[in-house]
Amino acid sequence: MSHKVLARKWRPTQFSELVGQEQITKTLVNSLDRGTFHHAYLFTGTRGVGKTTVARLVALSLNCERGISSTPCRECSACINLVDGRFVDLLEVDAASRTRVDDTRELLENVSYLPSVGRYKVFLIDEVHMLSNHSFNALLKTLEEPPPHAIFLLATTDPQKIPATVLSRCLRLHLKDIETGVIEQQLSKILLNEGIKFEKEAIRDISFAGKGSLRDALTLLDQSIAHADGFIKAKEVTEMLGFQGTSVLPKILECCVDNNASGAIDLVSEMAAEKPDWLSVIGKMQNLIHLVAVVQVDEKILDYSYDFDHRDIKSLAEKIHPEFLQLVYQFTLSGYR
Repeated sequence: MSHKVLARKWRPTQFSELVGQEQITKTLVNSLDRGTFHHAYLFTGTRGVGKTTVARLVALSLNCERGISSTPCRECSACINLVDGRFVDLLEVDAASRTRVDDTRELLENVSYLPSVGRYKVFLIDEVHMLSNHSFNALLKTLEEPPPHAIFLLATTDPQKIPATVLSRCLRLHLKDIETGVIEQQLSKILLNEGIKFEKEAIRDISFAGKGSLRDALTLLDQSIAHADGFIKAKEVTEMLGFQGTSVLPKILECCVDNNASGAIDLVSEMAAEKPDWLSVIGKMQNLIHLVAVVQVDEKILDYSYDFDHRDIKSLAEKIHPEFLQLVYQFTLSGYR
């Protein structure tokens, strides 16, 4: 049996398995159970947050042989074929590679035909913002007067590029970036099920590096599993991600506040000896400054923070003036650019 990457192996096959998208899940579950679903959905959000996964779950729920509901049986032939990617009435299109109007017309010619085996013919168009203006015009007519057996599921990372006329015909659902803590819980759960040992700090760093994308975090987890010898260690993950030395960032920030230039330079030199990924280091510093600024308003945010020692954050929040903090943040933004 061929090896499956974790992002594919652990792709949800029911709404209860989705993580970090509770609001979207609630909306879709209610509409499917009540039979009040829309003929065209637009799923927006950054990469790796679950847009196409949610779209496939909708297709699964609509075509389960036991009836339309938010809990498909996953045992009938329709469910099995949908999960395996072999369902003939689910037409998936990558708009990035099919931008010509002829491609769109060819796709839309299928709309008038009844489903072959399913209840609905589902058209899943990924990265729909990549379509040309002529293609959007061809799609618009179908969205205005869709046949009762056709459902359109559109996904995009850039909804600003979609014409307003198309947006107005779709029910738009935005998938948010997934919180670091939620990603960490999911990665830990996967590793426990896979029987792979790990250090908590290692999974914390991978979750942070995912930057809100569960798929990116799972790709990094695959990389760390390949790098490790049956045990994922924090030190090896830190080297893999280029986070070496970032534990001294609170001390560097403190040196800046105390006008201790030589101390800050010594700490940076110490970090440089470990040859880190400097973009990752600056990204971590931005995260630290943002965290300190929020803690100055409300300390409860620390309950959701996993990236730095809470004592360091509290000490910096008490010590740094908000105006100085804003100035330092501007420097890190310039440095990142």
